[in-house]
Amino acid sequence: MDGRQSRPAGRVAGRGDDAGRPPGSGGGRGCGGRISTLQPNILILMADQLSGVLFPDGPADFLHTPNLRRLAERSTRFANAYTGSPLCAPGRASFMSGQLPRRTRVYDNAAEFASDIPTYAHHLRRAGYQTTLSGKMHFVGPDQLHGFEERLTTDIYPADFGWTPDYRKPGERIDWWYHNLGSVTGAGVAEITNQLEYDDEVAYHACRKLYDLARGGDARPWCLTVSFTHPHDPFVARRRYWDLYDGIPQLEPPEPIAHDDQDPHSRRLMEAAEWDAFQITDDHVRRARQGYFANISYVDDKIGEILDVLEATRQDPIILFLSDHGEMLGERGLWFKMSFFEGSARVPLMISAPGMAPGRVDRPVSTIDVLPTLCDLAGLPMDEIAPWTDGESLASGGADRGPVAMEYAAEGSVAPMVALRDGRWKYIACAADPEMLFDLQADPAERVNLAGDPAHAATLGHLRAAAHARWDLDAYDAEVRQSQARRWIVYEALRNGAYYPWDHQPLQRASERYMRNHMDLNVLEENQRFPRGE
Repeated sequence: MDGRQSRPAGRVAGRGDDAGRPPGSGGGRGCGGRISTLQPNILILMADQLSGVLFPDGPADFLHTPNLRRLAERSTRFANAYTGSPLCAPGRASFMSGQLPRRTRVYDNAAEFASDIPTYAHHLRRAGYQTTLSGKMHFVGPDQLHGFEERLTTDIYPADFGWTPDYRKPGERIDWWYHNLGSVTGAGVAEITNQLEYDDEVAYHACRKLYDLARGGDARPWCLTVSFTHPHDPFVARRRYWDLYDGIPQLEPPEPIAHDDQDPHSRRLMEAAEWDAFQITDDHVRRARQGYFANISYVDDKIGEILDVLEATRQDPIILFLSDHGEMLGERGLWFKMSFFEGSARVPLMISAPGMAPGRVDRPVSTIDVLPTLCDLAGLPMDEIAPWTDGESLASGGADRGPVAMEYAAEGSVAPMVALRDGRWKYIACAADPEMLFDLQADPAERVNLAGDPAHAATLGHLRAAAHARWDLDAYDAEVRQSQARRWIVYEALRNGAYYPWDHQPLQRASERYMRNHMDLNVLEENQRFPRGE
């Protein structure tokens, strides 16, 4: 697994001679009869709700993450990477498509991701890649693949419209969906949970797939996406990870902001989490933070299992690590995500690839840049990619990346919200709320809103004009409201009579696994062994 950066760009990301390198490391036949030449294999590792604040330059020193630390050492590390939208489904659709929510129309966790929107899986598959997903991607709608040729697990969240917000009823909670602070008061230790069961399965199937790829039954290059649901709340962890963080200073509660002193959106988020129905103590906060940190170590262990398989099978793909959005973790008195504050909107992003030098990049970038970056690294014609993405390739470190844009039109909002990160500045706008302007260099905790400060009027005017040029917020609001109203009708209709769920059902081809009577046992045993002849 060493010496990656010494290889020239465009070389196959596998190593070794014909006996050691998987036959699938080479090229394959692309669309239209094109032959893809020596394209790199690609592994995407994704966490859920992992804050980039904890990855200032790889994992923070206090985190017990030896595998991510080892990956960071050989990666380009983007210290200021942002989600396209700070919520699961919108953020993931933006990451996969390279487009912001207004363009994907995935406004919230129950908005359909349309089948005609190209994703990185479509672009790579069209160029001859085999594309596989193990784990969460929170697709809503009947298309549960979106360019993936194979999906190894079901999703952890429902694929229907049942979690649709309703701007017509501001302040009304969806009781079976909305987070509440029970995730904080219920933090603690357990050896198995719903989410642990899921991620154990995700890692198992990912490792099994990597062994299959090593055996070389398919000559095409591959892209495998492995997406975990941790460290997403609830903050419940296995004892061996929980104990790693006993008594550390980072467990201490951050300084909260009282409900009445919060900005309007933050007040709505607190109300959506039923802040006044729970008496949150300092010990609750410490335990929730300990559970969150513990689950970061759990994810690191699962990533270690995957990296170990790569090393054992002599596969050396491009590796990309990121999250869909962050977690406030009690900062400002807020929990979960759904805001543009740093804890919620900033994510880790690390890329280990030939031609991308290891080191820290401070300029702001976005998860919507992942699609063009992957296509660029795979050698795809970028003029064919450009019309389908709002992002920019980071293969050169993101030097040409302009201001980073974010959008949010889901839980806790009453109208679409937008934000721009431009250098040291962050600007937030919403037709329903006052503007916000923060100087992240002087005020990294975002405690001082400079929007009303005459000394910063020029900066505010510049960013306001940039936002107005990019977004028509009235039209955006109308589009979101129409989408919500349509989905409520469809959801209620489909729940009457026979119900056919959209949730992905993984196909297990039992007659093609292990030994069956249409197979030659000698050929089977030889083909399923890797490496051969050792």
